[in-house]
Amino acid sequence: MDYRKTAQEIYDHVGKKENIISAAHCATRLRLVIADNDKADKEYVENIDGVKGVFFAQGQMQIILGTGVVNKVYDEFIQIAGISESSKDELKKVAASKANPIQRLIKTLGDIFVPIIPAIVASGFLMGIMEALNFMVNNGFLNINTNGSIYVFAQLFSNTAYTFLPILIAYSGAKVFGANPYLGAVIGMIMIHPNLQNAWTVATEGVQATQKVWFGLYSIDMVGYQGHVIPVIIAVWVLAQIEKRLHKIVPAMFDLFVTPLVSVFVTGYLTLSIIGPIFVAVENGLLDGIQWLIALPLGIGSFIMGAFYAPTVVAGVHHMYTIIDLGQLAKFGVTYWLPLASAANIAQGGAALAVGLKSRNQKIKSMAVPSALSACMGITEPAIFGVNLRFGKPFIMGCLGGACGALFASISSLGATGTGVTGIFGILLCLNNPVGYILMFAIAFGVAFVLTWMFGYKDEVQETAEKNIEAEKKSDTPAEIAREKTSETGAQTLYSPLEGTAIPLSEVKDATFASEVLGRGMAVIPSKGEVKAPCDATVSTIFDTKHAIGLATESGLELLIHIGVDTVELGGKFYTAHVKDGDVVKKGQTLITFDMDAIKAAGYDVITPLIVTNTDDYEEVKMLAEGTVNNGSEVLEVK
Repeated sequence: MDYRKTAQEIYDHVGKKENIISAAHCATRLRLVIADNDKADKEYVENIDGVKGVFFAQGQMQIILGTGVVNKVYDEFIQIAGISESSKDELKKVAASKANPIQRLIKTLGDIFVPIIPAIVASGFLMGIMEALNFMVNNGFLNINTNGSIYVFAQLFSNTAYTFLPILIAYSGAKVFGANPYLGAVIGMIMIHPNLQNAWTVATEGVQATQKVWFGLYSIDMVGYQGHVIPVIIAVWVLAQIEKRLHKIVPAMFDLFVTPLVSVFVTGYLTLSIIGPIFVAVENGLLDGIQWLIALPLGIGSFIMGAFYAPTVVAGVHHMYTIIDLGQLAKFGVTYWLPLASAANIAQGGAALAVGLKSRNQKIKSMAVPSALSACMGITEPAIFGVNLRFGKPFIMGCLGGACGALFASISSLGATGTGVTGIFGILLCLNNPVGYILMFAIAFGVAFVLTWMFGYKDEVQETAEKNIEAEKKSDTPAEIAREKTSETGAQTLYSPLEGTAIPLSEVKDATFASEVLGRGMAVIPSKGEVKAPCDATVSTIFDTKHAIGLATESGLELLIHIGVDTVELGGKFYTAHVKDGDVVKKGQTLITFDMDAIKAAGYDVITPLIVTNTDDYEEVKMLAEGTVNNGSEVLEVK
């Protein structure tokens, strides 16, 4: 392809230099921060030669070009635009500065809660399982020893993350606000100190102690903050402001003990005497308002919220809903919000499946059907960005399906005992009413599917594409010759590049990979930080950040191995390359090693996709294995 022509067309249709604030790229996407999104012709850019998709996220216009192409287009783009190269971190800072105060607040909340979601999910799942076991034991369906260590310990573990939630939030919040995370954890511990009365027992027993503060001006309740969210975040923000200022004014020789001492004491006193009481009232008011909406007659409030949940995912503000889930769990023992979110997610899957089954274009099918399955597992980005938003109406029909599912959830008072899990597995958090959850699932999915099938999607674009393909088959075009050569070589087997657990590409928590817009393949959750060649090949591209490598075989197969999600942000830290561009490698030869634990500790997912980037040149790319694999395991067949 003509990289300069592609770059020129992108430049011309994103508003040119006066609309471009900053530009960078990762292994697959050109990432632009632009001044006015309305001046960018997204539809035109999507149809430029080489562009595989366009979406707006995180304050950026992200243009998917694919491995080996994006860096060449980027080089041409910055020359044409007359701008300097930007690192990923620089781009993120520019994007954040461009955001308005509400967007920055929402991003901050996401940065705090996303790292602790696995802990919350683990506890939520375990609480659901224990609730199911207790139900079966109490009703005589199951006879197990409830005094055994496994049962007793599991009961103990199940609510741990919720009991000590302020510590998790405080630690994560301190890292985001720039405070010492261990001092943040101490503030969280103060808020649930054993000398304070347990917030949950006070709520049920109604007896609590008080303490006069600020020289006897008024009294506060000596109650802990178990299950609360907003007071913890505000307290840690105050800690960060105090600590930063003390670091500037306290002499270095005293800083080690004066700054932590003063920071913790002052913040702790302010928290228990002012911040806690005020923001508990604010949080309770927010929860009461949400509950009022959910309880509106005929479920109209839930209908509206179910319809607008998916648009908030597109806007990237859905992480803030964790506050609602956790607050409702603390106040009511269940969250009525999570079933509404689950209905919205499931409905987008129903809409995507309708597109996949109705379309006669194999490329659309191969993207839409796995995306629908992914949405039913609770991961909606592939369905939303890869399918439904692309065609417009399916997204709207998905929103209507989510609204109907949420309406039923509200009418049936469906509540979840935990948070963080939607889709099929969300039933484990709703075992208090599993039939209600199944009906909600069926309504949301079914309504979205039927509406999309009947009104939301026409296959005219795909019919045109098929006519073009038929016309191409009648001529001796290079693409047809390439397909003939491919068919003559027969099937080619690819071996796992890593030891670990093989999963379908649709389960990768990244819209670009999961929607297969870069090509079909599979992914490995690694158990060892060593990437080996999946076949005999030549190294076509190894990125400066060493987090991704492109390979090409003699038969024309083009591969991408991408180590982790968003790991380009590490700038090559924790990665070591053992080959270079142009090297000829043999199957099983070590390509890259990486410090898996360090990457995880930095907050990144190490899941590694193996993608056939020129999938369109082949009849079939078939996954051969799921589950445990090693470097000798056959994982893909290409023919």
